[in-house]
Amino acid sequence: MGRWRPPREKGSKYITPEGARKLTEELQHLWKVERPDVSARVAAAAAQGDRSENAEYIYGKKRLYQIDGRIRFLTNRLDGITVVDRIPGDQEKVYFGAFVTIEDEEGEEVEYRIVGPDEFNVVDGKLSMDSPLGKALLGKRVGDEIKISTPKGMKVFYISKIRYSEKQSS
Repeated sequence: MGRWRPPREKGSKYITPEGARKLTEELQHLWKVERPDVSARVAAAAAQGDRSENAEYIYGKKRLYQIDGRIRFLTNRLDGITVVDRIPGDQEKVYFGAFVTIEDEEGEEVEYRIVGPDEFNVVDGKLSMDSPLGKALLGKRVGDEIKISTPKGMKVFYISKIRYSEKQSS
């Protein structure tokens, strides 16, 4: 059996302003802080002599390789994404960036924000627009029923609220 794998489906090219800022901050941190620090440690380890058995040198080089790979990924990703920073005209439908409150059949409610694949985190309530639930929610309105196939069977959700701004603190 070979190592060939089918190509992965590319993620959507949309991101929120907050997500773009996080990716940019990560890129700047890697480029300006972490890479110079690791490079200095690798240079110091290399100056000690025999590099073949020098663990600091070997692991430092591996870490530099990882950092450079992440920098390449972030640079390419940031060049190819679209920052969505405007609210859609029709706020009655679920679009990218919406905060959607859904209710399951037991009456439990949960709120998600529809975000891009680079910033999703279900624990923080950020749902990727490329996920099965995210895809099912897009274009729907309050009161619409959503059916999702899960490993535990079919789940039904109802959209109870849609908004496009952060919660107001009272």
